[in-house]
Amino acid sequence: MIKLDHITVVPPTLTEGVRHVQDCLDIEVPFGTRHEYMGTHNHRLQLGDGIYLEIVAFDPDGISPRHSRWFGLDDPKTVRSSWDAGRRLRGWVASTNDLRSVLAKHGAIFGNEVPLPPENPVFAFAIPEGGSLPLDGAAPSLIDHRGAPTSKAEIPDRGAVLRSMTLEHPEPEAIERLYNELEIDRPPRIVTGTEVRYRAEIETPRGLKELT
Repeated sequence: MIKLDHITVVPPTLTEGVRHVQDCLDIEVPFGTRHEYMGTHNHRLQLGDGIYLEIVAFDPDGISPRHSRWFGLDDPKTVRSSWDAGRRLRGWVASTNDLRSVLAKHGAIFGNEVPLPPENPVFAFAIPEGGSLPLDGAAPSLIDHRGAPTSKAEIPDRGAVLRSMTLEHPEPEAIERLYNELEIDRPPRIVTGTEVRYRAEIETPRGLKELT
């Protein structure tokens, strides 16, 4: 089974991402980590039930990795245009214990397995050719924790809980078929829309908020 692992806000800069999430949720999301092997960095927040929120951006002080960056972050123009169009919650990451089997059947969507960090891999991530989001983010990015999932103790808890996530898509039936074929646990609800666009309802200490 493929399970929801975390949801992702993908901003042009980390500062813009943190500000947007704070505006939406009235919660300041603390800094997480620098991905020295990927040239990115993030802020993170627990969302209950083993799920978390990640704000992930290009790190201007980071390295240039030997492979494509995740979440489309090698394409700053597209990141900026999506951000300016209000597509800020850009997708989600799902975990699987058998990444290679999924890629053997759906590699055209999810891309190639990239062991990380390259020198001493502890997990694997699927990255499409060129680093784009799978199906523009309508399909999840895939991670295989290799039996050692992210410790939630490392991620700040501010009392926020993910209640629901909705995906707008011009072909909702096709995406729903893909989710069913992949047997995804807790996929987003899919409705008809003109483009890929997410919104998440998140319960916070100050009430129910919407992240877009």
